[in-house]
Amino acid sequence: MDAASRAASVAAAIPKRVLGPIQQFLRTETAGGVLLLFAAAAALVWANLPGTTYVDVWSRALSVGIGARAIDETLVGWVNDALMAVFFFVVGLEIRRELVRGELSDRRNAALPVAAAAGGMIVPALIFLTFNAGRDGTGGWGIPMATDIAFAVGVLSLLGSRVPLSLKVFLLALAIVDDIGAIAVIAVFYADGVSIAWLLVAIALLGLIVILGRTRVHHVAAYAATGVLVWIATYESGVHPTIAGVALAFALPDWRIARASADDRERALERTERALHPWTGLLIVPIFALANAGVGLGGDALRDAATSRVAIGVAA
Repeated sequence: MDAASRAASVAAAIPKRVLGPIQQFLRTETAGGVLLLFAAAAALVWANLPGTTYVDVWSRALSVGIGARAIDETLVGWVNDALMAVFFFVVGLEIRRELVRGELSDRRNAALPVAAAAGGMIVPALIFLTFNAGRDGTGGWGIPMATDIAFAVGVLSLLGSRVPLSLKVFLLALAIVDDIGAIAVIAVFYADGVSIAWLLVAIALLGLIVILGRTRVHHVAAYAATGVLVWIATYESGVHPTIAGVALAFALPDWRIARASADDRERALERTERALHPWTGLLIVPIFALANAGVGLGGDALRDAATSRVAIGVAA
């Protein structure tokens, strides 16, 4: 193969290398959006069946640990605090990748999704506060800020090739910026009774992970064990423990590793993200929806919602 042919071959491979991960991500997001929809619908049906099985199952106590050091949580609490920490770890990996090498690494490319995400978070919160400012429901302003890109990507996927890939890439960049904003809101505004001592322990453990990376420690078990300790310290500190997942994503080292089947080399965290993303999108997030979307609609619930300023603010 002459030089011109090799150059043409490399040029043809670039779009595949760049777009391949995005297309794989979109396929997972689409399937995850469908499962999320079914899980939410199943939760609503389950919660409105005769009896209290939905509440009984998810409010069941589960203790993990030994003696006084055991952590006592309900089943829904473990879903929200532990499983979702894994989800936020993957989100953190996506954010890190995009900030370093992706859409958000270029200020000009990042400007539009940043502005769109900021508007999509601030304006709904302001609308909510116009109905609830100064009332008991004021603290719920974070509810309408939340978005679910999985559903949006799922809707776009129904249109197939009629939707340009650039629009889908923009939507993913928007999702990442929105995730950054959501994480900041949780950490700053929804942390309750923060223990500085435990928070310092979590920070010290994150520092240990950085040191392990710089000293070229490659044992996954060392990082996994330290990561669990970071989660425990964050949980005990009063900061929402899902923040530990994001912090770990930024603290872990990112070596280049050789692939077994090719001469190409890829980053360790990219491989980790690709391995975990189907688990979070297809399992953890649907379980989260199943555990949290069960709202009782019987009795006076709908009538109360129709007259509730919180419900009206969220709907608006």
